[in-house]
Amino acid sequence: MAVTGISLEALDAVPWDRLESALPRHPVEEVPRALRRLALAGGAATEEHFYPLYSCLFAGNGRVPSAATAALPFLVALAADPGTGARFDLVGLLVSLKRAAEQARPDLVDEGWPAQWRRHRGAVLALLADPDPDVRREAIPLADGVVPLLERWRAETDPAMRLPVLLRLGWVAAEAAGADARSVEEVRAVLDGVLRDGEPVMKVAAVIAWAQLDPQEPVRRIDLLVETLSDLAVRPRFEEIWYVSDVEEPFSREAVVTWAAELFDHDPRTAASFVVRLADAAARTGDTELSGAVLDEAWRLLVLRPSAAPALLPVAGRLLDDPADPVRLRAAHLLAVLGRQSARYADRLATLLDDPGEDPCLEGTVGDYARWALTRIGDPCAMPGLVERLYEPYREFYGRGYCVSDPRLPDVDAVLVPLRAHADVLLPALREVMRHHAAHNGDHGPLTGAFLKVLKAWGPDALPALPEVLALMDDDRGSLPIVEVLAAMGPGAASAEAALRACQPLNWPGYHWNAAWAASQMGGDRTAALRLIGDAVLTEEGPYYGPVHLLTEFGPAAVPYADRVRHIMENTGGLRRIEAALALWSCTGEPEPSILVLEEFVLPIADGGDDYWLFGEALRALARIGTLTPATRAALRTVRGFDGRLAQERNYEAFLQDEELRAVIEYLLALP
Repeated sequence: MAVTGISLEALDAVPWDRLESALPRHPVEEVPRALRRLALAGGAATEEHFYPLYSCLFAGNGRVPSAATAALPFLVALAADPGTGARFDLVGLLVSLKRAAEQARPDLVDEGWPAQWRRHRGAVLALLADPDPDVRREAIPLADGVVPLLERWRAETDPAMRLPVLLRLGWVAAEAAGADARSVEEVRAVLDGVLRDGEPVMKVAAVIAWAQLDPQEPVRRIDLLVETLSDLAVRPRFEEIWYVSDVEEPFSREAVVTWAAELFDHDPRTAASFVVRLADAAARTGDTELSGAVLDEAWRLLVLRPSAAPALLPVAGRLLDDPADPVRLRAAHLLAVLGRQSARYADRLATLLDDPGEDPCLEGTVGDYARWALTRIGDPCAMPGLVERLYEPYREFYGRGYCVSDPRLPDVDAVLVPLRAHADVLLPALREVMRHHAAHNGDHGPLTGAFLKVLKAWGPDALPALPEVLALMDDDRGSLPIVEVLAAMGPGAASAEAALRACQPLNWPGYHWNAAWAASQMGGDRTAALRLIGDAVLTEEGPYYGPVHLLTEFGPAAVPYADRVRHIMENTGGLRRIEAALALWSCTGEPEPSILVLEEFVLPIADGGDDYWLFGEALRALARIGTLTPATRAALRTVRGFDGRLAQERNYEAFLQDEELRAVIEYLLALP
């Protein structure tokens, strides 16, 4: 019985029970059931009918299972049948399987797959000429080389079909370079012809395709890109013809701006120049949509390249006056992350503190970002109302939504920790929101950790908040951040020692070490605390070897434990090794061998490593010791010259971490 292009008898004849799906949790028996449902549904078939096939045959785990080999003839037949309703999805699955087979390790591809694919190659390539343009476009990646794509280029007349073929030609020609010189030359001729005679949007596509063959071509064609992307008359044409495989909707001009900007990622100076030129063009024509796209590209550059700031800062400053709310919001956000570099715009930012403008896709208001920018600059006019505004998203319920890499409001502690000089102004409001938060969320609500980070950083200046901190003490939890806050407050918090010692959290066996250490920082018995901590260091085993890091604060008094600390330093790794190295220096006063150990966490960064967390811990330890090895000094000079953020994050935290690490590097390199 043949239904919608496949034989159900042939489907039932396959020994499915002997085959494997892509993942065990998706049983292989679902493959014939899904194929049968698709066939029987005919033109009424939808993505719901199709989806089980994708789950069973393609898991994105680098495998092409035996079930995919058996299903291929049925997939191709259904995709080719005009009477099937989910053809676009079926072709997409064929594309995914083809890519997986090309990229997977040979042992992860079912042994029968290559022959099965060759057997159906003709039917697969026929999809490139299907009467349905959506199917043809989705099938473009199925072309197995330059020749089928050149055939499609010559056959197609619809620009919305020719454009994705053109883009794919550049990619495939780059892969064929050296193996098929004649075909590559034909592609070059096609691209030259489009650049000479094509319509403006198609010329942009040709530049993008050329970039696959020659990354310098976009640099040579930058005038063309700027002119076309900023032409308001051309803008609607992008959404008429800029289609690509795998995406059902056309790309907007603003989306293509991102595509074009990425062509200059290898050339930071030209990348910044491209963004500035687009911004200037947008200003001349009042193109607010382009201005928004420009700021998105400026953000993408700045989060990676500190060197882009001088060129892009004026762009953001100028766009603070844009009539469009999303543009002003993005401009204020850029000035905020750039911190003190934005000081020249402080007066203008101050006028935006009450600006309610928003962007539907981003959190916060223009005023929120302007206030944050002013705190980063150090302008006191941002302080009144700051804490209340930071707390507002959490007042009724905890619910922030954002994409990690997009512009977003900073966390509460990220704003307040650097503002210790303004603690007297900010503390009353901070204490009030701490009480409100505890009353509505319990002692350990979602912001409690952020509040404690702030108070710890403010140290003795946070003493007025001691009652709010003590209210968080809990015998069942006993938070380490609370202990650290009390220690940071110092002798002024001595009245809290009894509460500190009385708390005995059941789930924290080591609490008494930390409590003793904190009490010693608050003016308590240092000798007893050192004995308790030292004995724990001597007796504890395992990967942590007890509270060795707490010995650092006792200085030479801890020298009786030096041999044990040295043993820990030599037999651990990561943060514990750094902590032991610092503790050893603290108790002996001898820079070596500690600085040799810390050097291990610095040199890899100069060679391209990216463990910036341990790098930062090592730098802070070296700053306390005050001595560098020649190799460490040379490595830090190299790192200082990097035009890249010293951070793994790609959001506002990248700027904060980069600033912090670069400041420590400057301090260390200034040491004699």
